[in-house]
Amino acid sequence: MDGDFRTEFVREPGALKQHPALVLNADYRPLSYYPLSLWSWQEAVKAAWLDRVDIVAEYDEYVRSPTTRIKMPSVVVLKDYVKPQKRVAFTRFNLFLRDEFRCQYCGAKGDLTFDHVVPRAAGGVTSWENVVAACSPCNLKKGSKSLRKAGMALRRPPRRPGAGELRNTGRKFPPNYLHESWMDFLYWDAELDAG
Repeated sequence: MDGDFRTEFVREPGALKQHPALVLNADYRPLSYYPLSLWSWQEAVKAAWLDRVDIVAEYDEYVRSPTTRIKMPSVVVLKDYVKPQKRVAFTRFNLFLRDEFRCQYCGAKGDLTFDHVVPRAAGGVTSWENVVAACSPCNLKKGSKSLRKAGMALRRPPRRPGAGELRNTGRKFPPNYLHESWMDFLYWDAELDAG
């Protein structure tokens, strides 16, 4: 691992095709929900060997060396707590996540771009408070007009999200693959339904 092993989790799905390990912070919460904090089994075994993580769940599959045989880790927990970032970077991905991957004009999913609520031509700035996710048809319809002139309305006003808010929003979008051993760690802090 080139960077800080506690925060550099694998994001490329190709590296995670077989037996990825869910990476939990020392408080037993995932480092990230979206993208889900995963390491390849090789990185998880390496971190365990270097005594940087504890293995808390395993696959039924083994990895072998000439002298050792161990089960592949499916969930690892960091021995040192990593303080979550408080500041949320203003990126296209985080903007789409804040807006739950929906057009903020019509609610459509997919084919998203972003739109300046107050157009740049009218002095609008590129910021959390002035940029929203928009589908291409709505973006073209609005163009460089104000909302009133375009006859459009926002589903909710744009604002700067908190890191915790984005983490919670990310929980609504689970990855395509969730191993059964991960479930207790992904949703254990969710509020229980009364009923």
